[in-house]
Amino acid sequence: MPPRDIRNDLVDAVVLEVHGMVHDQGWLADRALERVLRREQRLYSTERRAAAEAAYGLTRWQGLLDWLLAGQKRDLTTRYAAWLTRFGGVRLQDAARRVGVAPSALAGVEHADERIAAIADPVERLSVAESLPSWIAERFASELGLAEAQALAHCMNERAPLTVRTNLIKTTREDLRARLDHEGTRSEPTQLSPWGLQLDGHANAFALASFQAGHFEIQDEGSQLVALACAARPGQLVIDACAGAGGKSLALAMEMHNKGSLVALDSDADRLNEAKRRARRAQVHNLRTRPIPAGPEAAAQLDDLAGKADLILIDAPCSGLGTLRRKPDARWRLRPEDPARFAAIQGELAVRFARLVAPGGRLIYATCAIGHTENQDVAAKIPEQTGLSPFPLASLLGAELAGRLGVGGPYTSGTEPNQLQLLPHRHQTDGFFLAAFERAR
Repeated sequence: MPPRDIRNDLVDAVVLEVHGMVHDQGWLADRALERVLRREQRLYSTERRAAAEAAYGLTRWQGLLDWLLAGQKRDLTTRYAAWLTRFGGVRLQDAARRVGVAPSALAGVEHADERIAAIADPVERLSVAESLPSWIAERFASELGLAEAQALAHCMNERAPLTVRTNLIKTTREDLRARLDHEGTRSEPTQLSPWGLQLDGHANAFALASFQAGHFEIQDEGSQLVALACAARPGQLVIDACAGAGGKSLALAMEMHNKGSLVALDSDADRLNEAKRRARRAQVHNLRTRPIPAGPEAAAQLDDLAGKADLILIDAPCSGLGTLRRKPDARWRLRPEDPARFAAIQGELAVRFARLVAPGGRLIYATCAIGHTENQDVAAKIPEQTGLSPFPLASLLGAELAGRLGVGGPYTSGTEPNQLQLLPHRHQTDGFFLAAFERAR
């Protein structure tokens, strides 16, 4: 059958409702979109994709759009008309007519490139051109250099790939790829993770029979590499200290071949329950969950694990500055003081959980952030605060992969061989930092 024409009035209504929920009511973009689309059952699949792309795009580019519209009325409808003109491939007059605004309200969108190029300060120009809050642009530029910051920011405004991790408990990557092809979904092996496949971005992965059968989990390639660097092995006692909904826990269990004991800790019992549901689908049998308090009172509930863990992963709560392309609304929620606020929490967690490491055991500290405050600065204090020593990542990842990733190289971790910063524009992953430590025998 020929493709059905997209009904723009329905798409526009969804986009404006979602953007209003995000902008005015504080909803997370993905949850607002999910709620509205669940209600709008009449939309075609093409219309749902168009609405999602526009809703995320409007949120992502609202900084630039508001700069272009400066001096004009900047209500949500005008901002959406500006997005349609600048990014949606719609002529200015048609965009104005489509959503019911005066064409004169969009005058600032004309000659946008020339106006942006005329900004004298390069960091301000970066902030405007890539729709970043000025403090984020300044932080990226000061720590990475302007050219690298520009490449990173540009990548942050692209759609993130849909990446899955093969569940080796049930299948192989080759067999999963063949099964996905049979289900009508194209995929390509990831370049860095030996477990990953990148799916056609239009696939509804949750609806695939292979997902429902537990053959894969949706997981960014960078997140997979963090789990790979843990080098969990059968028979070990492994602790995922900030497990959340269990994405990395399931990867650790897979590496353990379901043998040994895997303890998932988190202060959110609901997320741990989700981890248990995911574990059942994946046929993970060695996962045990334990809710713990968020503060120092958690220490008393961990006494039975003190000095016993062969491996601890601290995937610490963080600003999420490495995930802006996947969470476009996060850039507008974060504040300049947030990295330092998270760093204080991260340091406390490192000290709290380090005492659980057995002699000869390892601790992996990780965040999905970009920036020294939450990463290199926190990692630098861990040896003094915990008595652990840096452990080379090449011993965990293998020399070849560590070299390809740039362990200890520029824009990653300086010259520290126990640290790695993954960057979206260099590794095609979310932005992750990881550092490895061990306790002497």
